[in-house]
Amino acid sequence: MEHKEDFCNLGFANIDIDRKSRRGYSEVIYCPGKSKAQLKKIARELIKNKQDLLLTKLEKDNFSYLKKSFSKLRYKALAKIGYLVKKTKVRKIGLVAVVCAGTSDIPVAEEAVVTLELMGNRVVKLYDVGVAGVHRLMNNMDVFKKAKVIIVVAGMEGALASIVSGLVSCPVIAVPTSCGYGANFGGLSALLTMLNCCSAGVAVVNIDNGFGAGYFASLINK
Repeated sequence: MEHKEDFCNLGFANIDIDRKSRRGYSEVIYCPGKSKAQLKKIARELIKNKQDLLLTKLEKDNFSYLKKSFSKLRYKALAKIGYLVKKTKVRKIGLVAVVCAGTSDIPVAEEAVVTLELMGNRVVKLYDVGVAGVHRLMNNMDVFKKAKVIIVVAGMEGALASIVSGLVSCPVIAVPTSCGYGANFGGLSALLTMLNCCSAGVAVVNIDNGFGAGYFASLINK
């Protein structure tokens, strides 16, 4: 194993141990495509170098495997996030609102929420307030006025981000989800709608990327 001041070469992965000082948060492990053994070696190296541990899209069986080696590892099943972090000090200023269109979109929204909380943000959740019953959204204007940044998670046609952005003064991060019928094309229709949003002030992350939205919102909130 090659070890330099700012990264560790495991042969199959270069672990960026300088990222926390450079970006404010340790390197995060994206789990799909990695074997159990690879996840274990990466996690061990991060812990060895006093880095926080955050694993995204982590399946329950992989968590159970890792738990045997890292007893303090915790798991949020709905968000599919595993984590082992030092106690996070929550910032008193700056509220992030996570808005979810439908119940089927909640797992992606929870990925954003858990990411935000682990990074020390105050979070408020507004779930199942999609465009099919827009009055549910309008009843929460007091929350929107307090938010410094808003994450909007929606599948189907993904129109919710445009509506929210048109009502608020803060930045909006839109997250398309793969929830929808055939012509949704696994989230592509929602992605295109959000990219074509006519309301200025909307940034769009990739399909089902709740973590990316939470990370970006945390940077804005800082």
